[in-house]
Amino acid sequence: MEAASSSQCSYSFEEYQDTAKWLMSQTKNRPKVAIICGSGLGGLAEMLDDKNVFPYKDIPRFPTSTVVGHEGQLVFGKLNGHECVCMQGRFHFYEGYNIHTVTYPVRVFFLLGVEILIVTNAAGGLNGSYSVGDIMLIKDHINMPGFAGQNPLCGHNEPRFGVRFPCMSDAYDRELRALAKETAEEHGCGSFFQEGVYCMLAGPTYETVAECRALQKLGADVVGMSTVPEVVVARHCGLRVLGLSLITNKVVIDYDSSEKANHEEVLKTTKHRATDLQRLISQLISKL
Repeated sequence: MEAASSSQCSYSFEEYQDTAKWLMSQTKNRPKVAIICGSGLGGLAEMLDDKNVFPYKDIPRFPTSTVVGHEGQLVFGKLNGHECVCMQGRFHFYEGYNIHTVTYPVRVFFLLGVEILIVTNAAGGLNGSYSVGDIMLIKDHINMPGFAGQNPLCGHNEPRFGVRFPCMSDAYDRELRALAKETAEEHGCGSFFQEGVYCMLAGPTYETVAECRALQKLGADVVGMSTVPEVVVARHCGLRVLGLSLITNKVVIDYDSSEKANHEEVLKTTKHRATDLQRLISQLISKL
């Protein structure tokens, strides 16, 4: 069951509703928390108890993941007694999907009754004080595709999801951020736990030296190719959002450097620190 073609501009409320109804007919789980797993971070879904697993290809109108490190399945279950749904693999603008398709699952989650969205990603470190393997709590974002008109809320506004002009100054929930910081300290993650600004670029190319220098001047601490569209749609629906970035590489800001960013390095670093991030999210959810 494939998603609409990349040329389709948007979906109707009824199409989102059809997908949500199909999922509710297939599982008794009624999650209040949804987790979107970034590159190599899908192991979190393996921690769920009483799992119901649905490959994306079987879900009406769902896109499919095409990137290594994104398994491509929706997993329902319980994490520390809380009903959750995990996306093992997300969708990206650079895969050829339009911005509405990239964010399609978030509105489905809203219709399932989800109240909190946790987004994770692998990101490149722009902040010189960050180290590879650090976990960054996202306090704000810079939506570069949005600057160019690629905002998932462009087009007809569906008031059953949210208002025409939603506020984004509070995109990342203050109480959830405080809870994340408290949990990180309690579980010995404080030494590699940061808080900062995530910048999204469309990809799939990694950044040039000049681009990295410009992003640093804009106030970005890390850079990646995802997350922001999902957060925008989640906030439009009134979901509370928590975002976490795993720093998998340092960006290149020196023209004489021989370093080159690559996806294999991203996955290797993710594997090294993924357990810490998964444990952090698991313990955080137990406090909700």
